[in-house]
Amino acid sequence: MSWQAELQAMGKMAANVPLAPRTTLGVGGEAAWLFRPSDKANLIAAMSMIPQDISLFPLGRGSNVLIADSGIDGLVLDLGGINTLMVEGETIKVGAGVRMSKLAQAAANHGLTGLEFMATVPGDLGGGVAMNAGAFRQQVSDVLLSVDVLHRDGRLTCISRDALDMRYRYTKLPQGALIVSATFKLETSDAEQIKTTMREMRSKRSDSQPLALPNCGSVFKNPEGDFAARLIESVGLKGEQRGKARISDVHANFIVNAGGASSEDVLHLIRLAKAEVKKQTNIDLEPEVKLVGCSL
Repeated sequence: MSWQAELQAMGKMAANVPLAPRTTLGVGGEAAWLFRPSDKANLIAAMSMIPQDISLFPLGRGSNVLIADSGIDGLVLDLGGINTLMVEGETIKVGAGVRMSKLAQAAANHGLTGLEFMATVPGDLGGGVAMNAGAFRQQVSDVLLSVDVLHRDGRLTCISRDALDMRYRYTKLPQGALIVSATFKLETSDAEQIKTTMREMRSKRSDSQPLALPNCGSVFKNPEGDFAARLIESVGLKGEQRGKARISDVHANFIVNAGGASSEDVLHLIRLAKAEVKKQTNIDLEPEVKLVGCSL
């Protein structure tokens, strides 16, 4: 039996899967294979069956990622089935496939504060931890206790926050390891006040970002003491278009898909913004969006 057939018995397995519909930006080619394990146990069992020369790429809700038009010549892992969520006192343990917005709501329902910002962040928990996602002066590392990671050899280990060297939009994970779950330590507060804060955050987000069009979120990290959006606007690129991709005229650190954009269109605008900001301000913008199969 082939390894593909073995994985089929552990979840959903398919070949030549279009990835554009699986990203918030709506661009990108196909995955050679896509596997969605039905649960954590099947993910662990499957890991030892996947040939070592097959590259693995976890893809949650497809936010904060730009996949090349040529796609991914490997196995894309959809961890949406790893979706357990357990609350014990002020501690929450949550699977990598749980939406961050769902986690924020669960914490609020239990009167636990510290994850309000997740109500405004698209994507799954695994990706959020991997990039130390944040907004509104909160970030994952503020309340993370530990992560459980699955290594390529099938070992499952727990890593404390202090060993992850977490910084602004950065988490140091073992090479090739997959985040399976994360544990957070929160604080008790008034549930209604937490929910009010979340509503206010969502409102501010919708007022200041181009959420009506497909986008990948913030394209660049904010340089220390400044904002990427301000810098891009200052060099005259707000509204700049290539093909059907456009630097948003609402928020210059967003690139939107106006309908039918290619990954190359988006990449052109990223390169242009990076080059012009460097030329005019001598500030070297660093991408926040994860480039897959393409580079600057």
